[in-house]
Amino acid sequence: MPLSIVILAAGQGTRMKSSRPKVLHELAGKPLLQHTVDASRALDPGQIIVVVGHAAAEVRAAMDGQDLQFVEQREQLGTGHALQQCQDVIEPGNDVLVLVGDVPLIRSQTLTAMRDGIGDAAVCVLSFLPEDPHGYGRLLRAENGDVTAIVEQKDTDAESERVGECNSGIMMIRGDLLRDLLAGIGNSNAQGEYYLTDVVGLAAGRGDRVTALACDEPGEVSGVNDQYQLAAVEGLYRARRAGALMRQGVKLYDPERIDVRGSLEVGSDVEIDVNCVFEGEVTLGDRVRVGANCVIRNTRIGAESDIRPMTSIEDAEIGRGVTIGPFARIRPGTELADGVRIGNFVETKQAQIGAGSKVNHLSYIGDTEMGSGVNIGAGTITCNYDGANKFRTVIEDGVFIGSDTQLVAPVRVARGATIGAGSTITRDAPAEKLTLSRAKQVTIDSWSKPKKKGK
Repeated sequence: MPLSIVILAAGQGTRMKSSRPKVLHELAGKPLLQHTVDASRALDPGQIIVVVGHAAAEVRAAMDGQDLQFVEQREQLGTGHALQQCQDVIEPGNDVLVLVGDVPLIRSQTLTAMRDGIGDAAVCVLSFLPEDPHGYGRLLRAENGDVTAIVEQKDTDAESERVGECNSGIMMIRGDLLRDLLAGIGNSNAQGEYYLTDVVGLAAGRGDRVTALACDEPGEVSGVNDQYQLAAVEGLYRARRAGALMRQGVKLYDPERIDVRGSLEVGSDVEIDVNCVFEGEVTLGDRVRVGANCVIRNTRIGAESDIRPMTSIEDAEIGRGVTIGPFARIRPGTELADGVRIGNFVETKQAQIGAGSKVNHLSYIGDTEMGSGVNIGAGTITCNYDGANKFRTVIEDGVFIGSDTQLVAPVRVARGATIGAGSTITRDAPAEKLTLSRAKQVTIDSWSKPKKKGK
């Protein structure tokens, strides 16, 4: 049966104490709502509808370009009212899966099980068993196991208060019954709202079956209402990602101290030390080792490479057998060929560095094309910016640059050249020659150290 997915995302989220809409607060580097949308796509639905309300324009803008349909709930009168606003947009006859925009850990396999398991039931509810059910709607069941009603916390009595099975807020409704069930929802409750959960009692009352699928992992349906809950969900997400990586064979020195904020593809025998953050799309080849406290974003790292502690890498291509760090900063546009060595307190940007070249200490290499087998001495700087424009430096194969050298771009150092330490190079240096630029060293015999003036 064709499927429509409706994601409820109209709430303000006042308990977040933030001007930002709750569903746009980030988990692992992307909005809460984006996680729910991503899980939805795995079901290949005919349409994904997002119900917006508070800061609707901001939510629309954040989710633009993703083939989503938006329906505005101008008055937030409850979850049932939210779905009623979608009736004219939902494709006629489609089964409807209702999700919640602030429940970001829901897995696509759970949603698939709901879709496949609804069978002849009118409604299928995703339930769970929290340690403390207080605050959640409770599922009431008949003797045959079918669900007869969901009672919200504020409407519970002594008997329903003792029920431990709770409503996650996620449910599936058979398409041919949707309009009739929504038409029957009223607001005679403690909140004066139109509860979507009322469709359960309505369906059961007319003799239709209502089933519930119990969620195996209660944390999967954890909602986010404040910053504390957001941090708790972030912890669950990190644990999930860490578990998946270890099952792939990655050695994590401490599974509780890794943060994956995007996609992380790994080869075999990868090792990751503590407090590392991976953002965007990162790929680590076979036998890559990442030292403690590294931040790596949108980067591919080749096999056998060693990323030493306190290193930041962003938007870079790293070859095989490369050593970087500690305390290195690899900025966007850097391409390091096989066997390159980048040492402590070295920064690169828009630099292409050839195979086996070394930049070991205290250097800045920017807007540079460097050949293979180059050795850059400590304190070398490519002076690529004149205050208005940037220029490139070219360093050909086999060049040796002495310590404390400034290469003032645009400039070319030809193959096999040597630059003497302490030089400021403003013109091209010829191949296989020693080029240096130094003032004459003098000693001032008449000079004496300054002395403190008396009081």
